[in-house]
Amino acid sequence: MVRAENAGPFTLDGTRTFIVGRDRVVIVDPGPDDPRHLERVAGEARGAESGWIILTHGHPDHAAGTRTLARMTGFPVGAPLGGVDRRLEGGDEVPADGGALIAVATPGHARHHLAFHCPRDGGETGGDLFVGDLLLGVGRTTWVGEYPGCVADYLASLDRVERLVPDRILPSHGPVLDRPLEVVAAFRDHRRARIEAVEGALADLGHRATLGKDEEVWPLVETLVKRVYGDRLEGRPLVGARWSVRAILEYLGVAPFPPEGAPSEGGGRLAPGS
Repeated sequence: MVRAENAGPFTLDGTRTFIVGRDRVVIVDPGPDDPRHLERVAGEARGAESGWIILTHGHPDHAAGTRTLARMTGFPVGAPLGGVDRRLEGGDEVPADGGALIAVATPGHARHHLAFHCPRDGGETGGDLFVGDLLLGVGRTTWVGEYPGCVADYLASLDRVERLVPDRILPSHGPVLDRPLEVVAAFRDHRRARIEAVEGALADLGHRATLGKDEEVWPLVETLVKRVYGDRLEGRPLVGARWSVRAILEYLGVAPFPPEGAPSEGGGRLAPGS
């Protein structure tokens, strides 16, 4: 594992790039386009007979260094996105020492998001699971508010991870999680608590109508954010909370989510948190 020096309130202590194998190498999430970070990653893969670079999703703190690293290593790129050497979907396998990494569809944080499973002893469960931003190594939440249907997708992805019964979960931000089923339950409980908090606030407001226009939805979102989160948020966390609430309103059938999804900031997406 090589950790990028991009620590921050949303990347925690930095994005982790995982290097699996020595002869047949798989690099999971190259990270930011930082020459020092990418040189360290390439150094870890030097001498391999073959290799792949694979992405859990396309957010810049995970993917911006992909093309540079591909030039440095000569490895092809696989991702749940277009414009790569191999477009990966759930069930696809990427060869590595000791077996394959199996792609698991885990949308929610991002529309196109994969986890990668290394089952125990050639079976279908246990082993290690690289989860990108589906789960974080610290806390009980990741950001879920990017696209229509993201809340339902996220809850279904947690169920899918739970059925794999991994021995360890390796998130891209924060330490390894060695009590995975407890962690999955905690993240699910947090998301359901947010949904219930929004439901409760709607009931307190006496709100029953279904809204269709942004000029009606956003004032309600602002009111709900204050009721659910209080006045402690500002900046990007506040923007993230607004979109999180907007996604929950769609999940509850109160208001549609904009089809174009949440906005980019500085060439990237809104970060985890909410």
